[in-house]
Amino acid sequence: MSNGTEGATPGFLVWRLSMKWRVAVDRAVAPLGLTHAQYSLVASLHGMQRSGERPSQRRLADHTGLEPLYVSKLARALEGAGLLERTRDPRDPRAVQLALTEQGREVTRRAIEIVHGLLQQLLGPLGGLDSARTRAFTRELTALLDTPLEPFSETETEQS
Repeated sequence: MSNGTEGATPGFLVWRLSMKWRVAVDRAVAPLGLTHAQYSLVASLHGMQRSGERPSQRRLADHTGLEPLYVSKLARALEGAGLLERTRDPRDPRAVQLALTEQGREVTRRAIEIVHGLLQQLLGPLGGLDSARTRAFTRELTALLDTPLEPFSETETEQS
């Protein structure tokens, strides 16, 4: 184990890994004018559009796990940069639909390639992106993400 992680709790390790990943992606996509959060938004939007979907901001927030207000802020910044367009949903005038512009699709394609390379590096110790260990790791992560977390209070501990 690396320095500072021997005897660490799983929660601490998850936090450290998520921070390592966020910083690496931030640095990697910065030359394209993106942050990690913006990358998460445009890459998700890219995948959804390729599936024929033109999601609302709310749908994209649900998909990415980002707060709806934060998605709105990111979408406005990306619209200002010419990477996406925001339009009213003809079926629900309260909803805003998002779509990548041509420039947005090109920047997103380049960013996805860069992040894919980072992912290959990160998963190298597990045998790479297509290894059996990585597939098992992905199943474990999915199980953790699918587990609902309820707020915990100190009174629950006292009652146990």
